[in-house]
Amino acid sequence: MKDTRQPPRQPNLLFIFTDEQRCDTMGCYGNDWIETPHLNRLADRSFVFDRAYVTQTVCTPSRSTIMTGLYPHTNGCVANNVPLRPETPTLAEMIDPRYARGYVGKWHLGDEVVPQHGFDHWVSIEDNYREFYSRPEHLERLSDYHHFLVERGLTPDKEDGGTKVFSRDLAARQAEPLTKAAFVGREAERFIREHQGQPFALYVNFLEPHMPFTGPLDDLYDPRAMPVGPTFRQAPGEDASLLHRRMAEHFLSRKRLYGVEATDEAGWRRIRAQYMALVTMVDRAVEGILAALDQTGAADNTIVVFTSDHGDMMGEHAMFAKTVLYEQAMRVPLLMHVPWLSREKRTIGGPVSQIDLVPTLLDLMGQPAPGHLQGRSRTDVLAGDAVLDDNDVIVEWNGADSREPFAKTCPQDEQEILLGPWRSIITADGWKLNLSGLDQPELYDLAADPDETRNLFGEPGQQSRIADLTARIRAWQEQTDDRVSRQLP
Repeated sequence: MKDTRQPPRQPNLLFIFTDEQRCDTMGCYGNDWIETPHLNRLADRSFVFDRAYVTQTVCTPSRSTIMTGLYPHTNGCVANNVPLRPETPTLAEMIDPRYARGYVGKWHLGDEVVPQHGFDHWVSIEDNYREFYSRPEHLERLSDYHHFLVERGLTPDKEDGGTKVFSRDLAARQAEPLTKAAFVGREAERFIREHQGQPFALYVNFLEPHMPFTGPLDDLYDPRAMPVGPTFRQAPGEDASLLHRRMAEHFLSRKRLYGVEATDEAGWRRIRAQYMALVTMVDRAVEGILAALDQTGAADNTIVVFTSDHGDMMGEHAMFAKTVLYEQAMRVPLLMHVPWLSREKRTIGGPVSQIDLVPTLLDLMGQPAPGHLQGRSRTDVLAGDAVLDDNDVIVEWNGADSREPFAKTCPQDEQEILLGPWRSIITADGWKLNLSGLDQPELYDLAADPDETRNLFGEPGQQSRIADLTARIRAWQEQTDDRVSRQLP
């Protein structure tokens, strides 16, 4: 039954997102063994988007969309560590200035330790992007998490531009109360408690379960009992793109990965188990944030979103990390709790893109949406007045970025291919076309082949489908002024 209560006049927004969390890491997406009780409870009263996709499978570009409602090729953040332009507004700059606007956690959109883009409350955790700061004076500042560790007697272990900072490895090896996840959780709680009675928009970003894929809960899950998919440690076939084949060869050739002996399946399972343990650690931090909403009386007046900036291959197709075009890298969890619309779990089928997050949230908050946004509000879907049965999703890749170190290990004549742009379309009926002008394109029938093991691009019977999907990509490029079309077939 639909909850017919009217929305509050100025609802709060609590936007929680992780880094590198694939969608099958939670109970509401079929994972029946991982320990995420607090996220499970959130899912039990949320809209659960079954097929949510990022706009690009790497941190900065994806985050740029989450924050601005624009595709990476539009807002300019087409690669990691490209700063978000000052003139490109985030949601925090689009809402009523009477909102308290907070950001806690990893930013990765430029000048990590400096409050910016409409946020008047800023808590930073990263000192690993200092070489990309825009002004020398920013280098005089260190993250709030750095100072937190120093105050507890820890000594930085890494030199960066003449300054000692904490490496991610050292931070990850701390006891749970000293981890970035616990720190971020407590700071988010504090913001909520300090802004009782005032409308707020709070973005909370956890670094975990991002690499180095280690933490205080490393032994929580038995690697030998770790469920894996049919493509685990199985390289793509010869019909796959050169990118995917060479990426698999790269990981299979490594003797150590993320500090773990990786010459056999046992090592790969160990990494996967530690990754899942980091998801559980995030869940524990989320508990306190949601409790703060309840204890301050803000829960009934707060939209809660939970998602991630991209996924991780975690051994599927013989790869780790992201930057590729498989579902494990593209698909992420997306929960949306809107208490005046529903207090029960409602699964939303069909593909949806994170490009729609900003317009949807502005709509739910009763705020006007600027005309430059490239997504659309999905409040009609939440209200049950529309479905996603005819929705296409586009995922882009804009060139070299994080693939450069890997590509340099490959033959010279392959490097341009491996660093080229891609555009992918995923349709509501389960077809996926990965299009490149330099590499072997890929066509997958996700309904019949959800593990993406058979590339149908060369099948004679698929040429009309390929032409149709290519035309849809072209139409999207025209609509969004995507200039990469010259490099696509």
